Amino acid sequence: MHTYIVLMKLTDQGIRSAKDAPDRIDAGINSLEALGGKIMGFYATLGEYDYVACVEAPNEAIVMRFLLAFGAAGDVRTTTMKALARAEFEEIARKL
Repeated sequence: MHTYIVLMKLTDQGIRSAKDAPDRIDAGINSLEALGGKIMGFYATLGEYDYVACVEAPNEAIVMRFLLAFGAAGDVRTTTMKALARAEFEEIARKL
């Protein structure tokens, strides 16, 4: 499984319907799991981003399908980063 960090900002629509956010979050988690991925952590945050999620998925195609469907709902805009675990990074760095 690969790890991805998903940064989310609420849109105007998402802010107007903030009371429905818990249900939307559950639906998003279920949607990703149906595609074969998993939410490892989800946080509401203060600052530049409104939510941050740590996601695991077998490949980028699954993450892309999830993010396109999630974004199409219009409540959030996302920025996604692929993340390497410390051990993965150290293996790469040692080969320099």
